[in-house]
Amino acid sequence: MSDEPQPQPKTPGWASRESLAAGDPQTAGPEGAGKSKKPKRPKRTGWRRLIPTWRMVVGTFVVGVLLLIGGFFLGYSLVHIPAANALATKQANVYLYADGSVIARDGEVNRESVGLARISKDAQHAVLAAEDRDFYTESAIDPGAMVRAGWNTATGKGKQSGSTITQQYVKNYYLAQEQTITRKVKEFFISIKLDREKSKDEILEGYLNTSFFGRGAYGIQAAAQAYYGVDAKDLTAGQGAYLASLLNAPSQYDVVAHPENRPAAEARWNYVLDGMVKKDWLTPAERAAQKFPVPKESTISTGMSGQRGYIVNIVKDYLISNEIVDEEELDRGGYRITTTLQKDKQNAFVKAVDDKLMSQLDKKERKVDTYVRAGGASVDPSTGKVVAMYNGIDYVKQYTPNATRRDFQVGSTFKPFVFTSAVENHSETQDGRTINPNTIYDGTSERPVQGWSGTRYDPENEDHRDYGDITVREATDKSVNAVYAQMAVDVGPGEVKQTAIDLGLPADTPEMPEGPAIALGTATASPLDMAEAYATLANHGRHGTYTLVEKVMKDGKHEVDLPERREHQAVSREAADTTTSVLRSVVQNGTATAAQAAGRPAAGKTGTAEEDTAAWFAGYTPELATVVAVMGQDPETAAHKSLYGAMGLPRINGGGAPAEIWGQYTREALEGEPVSDFDLRLQTGADVTAAPTADSSDEPGSGEESGTGAPDDESSGDEDTGTETPGGSASTPPGDTGGEGDTSTGGPATGGPSTEPGPTGGAGGGEDDSSGGGTTEGGDGGETTGAGGGGDSGTGTITGLPTRPGRESQ
Repeated sequence: MSDEPQPQPKTPGWASRESLAAGDPQTAGPEGAGKSKKPKRPKRTGWRRLIPTWRMVVGTFVVGVLLLIGGFFLGYSLVHIPAANALATKQANVYLYADGSVIARDGEVNRESVGLARISKDAQHAVLAAEDRDFYTESAIDPGAMVRAGWNTATGKGKQSGSTITQQYVKNYYLAQEQTITRKVKEFFISIKLDREKSKDEILEGYLNTSFFGRGAYGIQAAAQAYYGVDAKDLTAGQGAYLASLLNAPSQYDVVAHPENRPAAEARWNYVLDGMVKKDWLTPAERAAQKFPVPKESTISTGMSGQRGYIVNIVKDYLISNEIVDEEELDRGGYRITTTLQKDKQNAFVKAVDDKLMSQLDKKERKVDTYVRAGGASVDPSTGKVVAMYNGIDYVKQYTPNATRRDFQVGSTFKPFVFTSAVENHSETQDGRTINPNTIYDGTSERPVQGWSGTRYDPENEDHRDYGDITVREATDKSVNAVYAQMAVDVGPGEVKQTAIDLGLPADTPEMPEGPAIALGTATASPLDMAEAYATLANHGRHGTYTLVEKVMKDGKHEVDLPERREHQAVSREAADTTTSVLRSVVQNGTATAAQAAGRPAAGKTGTAEEDTAAWFAGYTPELATVVAVMGQDPETAAHKSLYGAMGLPRINGGGAPAEIWGQYTREALEGEPVSDFDLRLQTGADVTAAPTADSSDEPGSGEESGTGAPDDESSGDEDTGTETPGGSASTPPGDTGGEGDTSTGGPATGGPSTEPGPTGGAGGGEDDSSGGGTTEGGDGGETTGAGGGGDSGTGTITGLPTRPGRESQ
């Protein structure tokens, strides 16, 4: 055996790397016999190293899809439907006349939300044709439209929206308008969620109520009014198509503001109509008949100028004070408030004031004319509805609503309440005679009131005129202060005050003392307060609080409950009707002959405030009770001012401008309505004159009626003599039915009163005819004269009669 190393057999299957690399077949072993060797893939070099392999592409795609799915579910879970943005929920409150026409809108945003049922089908279809024709069949998101819109925008074909109506609604209602990625992502997810939670109808309704149409109008209802002056429910296909066109470019497509853009607007309008035909929402024949509906150049102003601002604020106060709508809720908006105001009557009231008063003023030449203000209210006696109001020349110039202010004395328009109270309470004179229209009183000026336990009170008549023995009817015709101050004591000042409240004056009416001065109208009730009280007289003594609102809707869907109007017999029919018969004589023979211009049977009373700071006429026909006041107020200091010299006249009194305004307004307001006469049931004995007793004393404080004690057959104008006292007839005025159907001794109650305008002069001697249209009322000046009667009116210190210097407006 040799010591040399012997070669060892190689392990099968083993080969050196070099052999394998060289492809030596001897090293392949028995297993590799007959097999070809796989070539090695060449290494990637150069630019080829930058191209991803298919494995990389597939892997990236799979990972991307997983990330998208995960991101979608994460976003869907994290993004919640937020509360509506403030702008989307802010609405105007809309105030309407009784016929549905718009008075005004308040609030910063001109929007009025309405239910889908209150939007015409044509208008709905027009919007769908313009913005999203497949809205009812597609999902909330349209990826194809989004891609298409993005491509068109990127390639310069114009900025386009790929949003569905659902997405646009989300943007309008829940999000801001900024164009950011964050907003678009939120819009995407909210739209998907909203589509699952709300019906298509709800989404479309929301979209139509939140979209901007130009002219400051948010929502299709506001737009319908702004462009065409109609409600959304009345929009035609053509009008709806135009409004739908505005959604694309509101300011540019307003052909009134931009007439140069009319071709583009019409092209868009045609596109909308053609889309309606394609979706079978409009027939080809209907399409062919369409003409471009040019919008109105101007529609009803949404501002507060003219009477609008006054009305809005008065109605607001009415809703809040009657707890119909909470003030905070009302401020949020969304209320559609139908008032009882009638547009034709409202316009007639404004015109009458302009014709009979405002057009007669010369503010440059007469400083006193700058003080003149007017206020008034008109009420339907049978329903209590306020049908018209006048508050001032313009809300943006004079803010105080003159129809509801309570700071001017009502003067002698209060006197009928004294007589009504006398009849209601079966009152008697100091010497035991029942008070009726023909009861004789002593009409001597500055005669001390008898039976009054307070400080001496001796009011003066107009121009200190003495009337001597005079019936209540004639004393009312001539507004004799001495008679009515005495009557108030005979009835009882407390009872007089209560009757005034029962008729309709608020219990907290300022300056309504329980003393003889109450008869002369120291109370500062508003024209609306007085109209309510006079409406009760016109309604035969039945009273119901006035009503200013007919209907209230919230968000166009929910009707707000209104308080039930209750009516009751405030005073007996005999008391109210007998007062009416007396007030008819005032219009026929007394200080209010100018009111005959109404051309209808009328009853009323004139009045003048202390120092002539206000002049009133309160009157009614069977159909309408209206009160007019002309007031004096310094525009700088708001102090009450006398109206001596206003309109170029020595004075303005109730028989002048107020009665003339009343006459013209009433004639126009009731034009076309049948003329009806008063149906009166008079107080028993109203046709019998009661003479003073023979032993009546003239001594003050004796408790007896002051007078001459002359028997009936010696008294001028007494019924028994068969001769009629001017303005003081003992008979019932023509057309009035006496108690229980009997006619008075003055003749049968057949036929109606004259409907011709009365004479320009007044009844009763010594009365100023300076008004030009009626007569200056006797007895209204110096109504609140103090003790002694010889000084200036309003300077006394009588109990129940405080001194009333000019005051600042409250």
